[in-house]
Amino acid sequence: MNDRPVAIITGGGRGIGAACARKLAERGYALVLMSLSDSAPRLAAELGGAGICGSVSKDEDLRALVDLAIGKYGRIDAVISSTGHPSWARTPESSIYQYDDEDHLLDIPDEEWHNMLDVLVLPAVRLARLVTPQMCRQRKGAIVNISGLGAAVPATKYPFGAMMRHALVGFAQIYTAHYARFGIRMNNVLPGFMDNIEWSPELARSIPAGRPGTLAELAGTIAFLLSDEAAYISGRDLLVDGGAARTM
Repeated sequence: MNDRPVAIITGGGRGIGAACARKLAERGYALVLMSLSDSAPRLAAELGGAGICGSVSKDEDLRALVDLAIGKYGRIDAVISSTGHPSWARTPESSIYQYDDEDHLLDIPDEEWHNMLDVLVLPAVRLARLVTPQMCRQRKGAIVNISGLGAAVPATKYPFGAMMRHALVGFAQIYTAHYARFGIRMNNVLPGFMDNIEWSPELARSIPAGRPGTLAELAGTIAFLLSDEAAYISGRDLLVDGGAARTM
């Protein structure tokens, strides 16, 4: 029987997901990772865990991930729902699908709204649907959804961030109302400008902290929210932005 806490991470092969995987491995978690490419299985092998290739947009892939965790370790203590970058986005270097100044909000076709709903909101719902029964049996569990600054500070350049990520706010609150009595918590983390993207010097200087955040700092915050030290925090949105939201 596994006596280590077990964490599932989607988007777990690169960027925020990978940083979280390394941080949780340092803290003794057994890891089960998923990504579209083979980066998650490779990182999982490096960290002594398990990993699969799959899409957060497919129920069967998420079910395989959860089944792997339960089959291998017998429990699920922590979940990080991180979507990574949609493969079809026009600006893959951006953390959110970006629109140029000449684009118009009302010209965005329905198909793109549905695509982003499927990438930014529904993965958190799908994953919660699958892990909650196991967490209820354990009477304990913690989930963190990776949201974004757009949920707190709407920007015309990132309409999907403002609309879709904000939906996670309500979902975490409603989820908490239903499942806190089972000892299960859900929170959203809203990263600001992180060092996995190269930002202009002007933008960096505009951040009150004077610099982008590091993925290690972000991962440390997420690890805290998953830990017993945060046992009385649920249904909340936590900005990790160096104060950027205050100046935007």
